[in-house]
Parts: sequence; structure tokens; C-alpha cells
Amino acid sequence: MTRHHPDSLSLMEYSAGNLTEPHALCIRLHLEQCPHCRSRVDTLNSLGAVMMEQQPKVTVSDSSFEQLMARIDSAPQDASPVMQAPRLSPLQKLLGEDINELPWKRQLGDVSVLDISEKFPGQGERVVLQKLVAGGKAPAHTHRGDETTIVLQGAFADQKGVFNQWDFVVLNEQDE
Repeated sequence: MTRHHPDSLSLMEYSAGNLTEPHALCIRLHLEQCPHCRSRVDTLNSLGAVMMEQQPKVTVSDSSFEQLMARIDSAPQDASPVMQAPRLSPLQKLLGEDINELPWKRQLGDVSVLDISEKFPGQGERVVLQKLVAGGKAPAHTHRGDETTIVLQGAFADQKGVFNQWDFVVLNEQDE
């Protein structure tokens, strides 16, 4: 059971589409497995829709709908049948292959890393996946800026508690 969740502000920013893609990915992964947070985001999305309905109406030309439909109708059609693809997680879609088949690099002690920053061009954030061997220990370290963690497999413990699969935590300079 998930015990550590994104804070309300992060969920609100996610709902509004204001997060960077790396941070939004972490929340999206958490939401796939956490009905509690998914319900909260659904509520925020509904609230956003109500707020949008309250905005002044914008007029468009009478022919806009017909022009849109004509563009759709003139688009090339693919005659091949659509095959049902297996459902992939957002991380699998991003990486394009199984996470265990990627070129992990041994860092320190029991930790391996995989830098996927290039998957987020123009974001200005470093995005690194970390993998700890079962029963392993992460070396003592500090955090520069915000560090978002979502546990994809297994669990880990630190001074803030035990973090199980799909738990979510953001650490920064104040955390040791």
C-alpha cells in the first residue's frame, strides 16, 4: 500500500499542466498505482473545468467547424488494421524498452544509475534513475535542489521512513 504521496500543491500543478516533464512523469507513475491521489487529481481536473466554463466566451468564425472537419476528412488514411498494443507504463513509453535491459552504470557501492536527461530536451533538469541491489545501502549523500523519488520496485528506508513500491518523496538541501 502506498503511504507517501505528492503534496497538494504538486497535484494541483500537475492537474494544471504546470510541472516540468520529468516531475510530471514521476507523478504520472504514482497516479497509475494510487487511487487516492488519482481521485484527488480527478477532483482538481473537475474544478479546473468549472473554472474554464466561467471564463468569457471566445467567438470563432461560423465556418471553423466545417474547415476542421474538411481537414480531418482530407487527411491520409492508413488502411492497415490497428493492432491492440500491450499497455505500457509512461516510463516504458519514454525509454522504449524494458528498464532492466538498459545500460545501467555502477556508481558507488550498491547503487547503479542511468542518466535519462536526454529524454527531456530543453528541460534543464538532470534526470537520473537509480537502482539499489536488494538489501543494499545507498551511500551517505546530500541533495542539491529538489530530488524527486518514486519507488518503482522493492523498498528502501531512510531517516524519513520506509518507502515501498509506488511511494513518492521529494527531498532537498534541508534533507540529509
